[in-house]
Amino acid sequence: MKKHLIAITLIILVLVAGVIFYFAQGDKAQLAVGADTGKEPVFTAPRSELIPTMNVADVKGWAAGEKPVAAKGLSVARFAEGLSHPRSLLALPNGDILVAETNSPPRPSGGIVNRIMTHLMDKAGAGVPSANRITLLRDADGDGRAEVKTAFLTGLHSPYGMALVGDTLYIANTDALMAFPYKAGETRITAKGRKILNLPANAPNMHWTKSLAASPEGLLYVGVGSNSNIGENGLDGEANRAAVLEVNPKTGGYRIYASGLRNPVGLAFEPKSGALWGVVNERDMLGGDLVPDYLTRVEFGAFYGWPWNYWGGYEDRRVQPQRPEVREYTKRPDYALGNHVAPLGLAFADKVKIGGTLANGAFVGLHGSWNRKPAAGYKVVFVPFAANGEVGKAKPVDVLSGFLNADGDAHGRPVDVAADAKGALLVSDDVGNVIWRVTGAR
Repeated sequence: MKKHLIAITLIILVLVAGVIFYFAQGDKAQLAVGADTGKEPVFTAPRSELIPTMNVADVKGWAAGEKPVAAKGLSVARFAEGLSHPRSLLALPNGDILVAETNSPPRPSGGIVNRIMTHLMDKAGAGVPSANRITLLRDADGDGRAEVKTAFLTGLHSPYGMALVGDTLYIANTDALMAFPYKAGETRITAKGRKILNLPANAPNMHWTKSLAASPEGLLYVGVGSNSNIGENGLDGEANRAAVLEVNPKTGGYRIYASGLRNPVGLAFEPKSGALWGVVNERDMLGGDLVPDYLTRVEFGAFYGWPWNYWGGYEDRRVQPQRPEVREYTKRPDYALGNHVAPLGLAFADKVKIGGTLANGAFVGLHGSWNRKPAAGYKVVFVPFAANGEVGKAKPVDVLSGFLNADGDAHGRPVDVAADAKGALLVSDDVGNVIWRVTGAR
């Protein structure tokens, strides 16, 4: 009897191991390269994943002399290095560059799900503690490299978004929008700062970054990501999340400007139309061919579908209870950037002077996938716009690539993009701990 029980136990263990091995292989994307981009991306039937596909690039870093691959006619060099997980960038009027050296707040460590997430973050190079500071970079001699690197603002709480309005610097911590006095040329702010507004940071604070953009009128727009993939932690924990908030910094008053945006990270105003645009990370676990991350104009009062549907009306049957009535009011995004490419940075080309064909459109930093086979993203692309300030029909153009090597290891991962005072494109790299500077080839 004992031997019989042992044999049954072994069979069960083998079967369980086989099931785990099968699902661990994950889903493999089937669409042709580029089919998931543009104004009319190709959509497939969803392939639900019981276990997420895992394809996290091992971190290799950049050796001395190594650099990404710039597109033909462009060149790239190091503007600053030796940073700690650099993420968002802000170019100041006097030519100084601010970079947020930041990461998520400490995450829960108990339970198998949290342990797996911690392992994946470590593997992807995102497991480092947050430096919680804004660093100032200054190229005083104009040689294209920052010789001044100093802690400009410290004691923050996972800061991300930055915006300068007049003599006030606004910082979006993960849990609060803060205001600090700014004086051009100074290399450090010592003032404690003033809280404008609490921002959603309720556990598990899944999408912790709070992006920030200022309108010409001085209103602030805060991108707040969802607290889950598809609302599985309960929609009561999604208050003021998956949305862009409009904030009056003088009063602290705010309203939801647009909603249904799963994780709106990069925000910027298009110079011709004056419209607010954003890049959004869409949902996971529907296979490698769904759902396209996107670039879109963010319209007041618009609802973009999360969590019940995507891309203007494709229903996500996993979300319960269903709400088919909201499909009628769902706005379709303007432009697909690709499946699981993780867009984070957005900058329009009006201040970037690196090439004639890159003069009218948007630069987007694609941080790269962690759950797609083959990997996607890991580059900076340019999305052409029409003369009227609307996104064009052309496919995105690679500007900076080579962040993955031939073995699939990550030298780095691009995050934010910004123009410097001379019109070069700056790109933050939070795995390589470098700020890259892209210029027209000489």
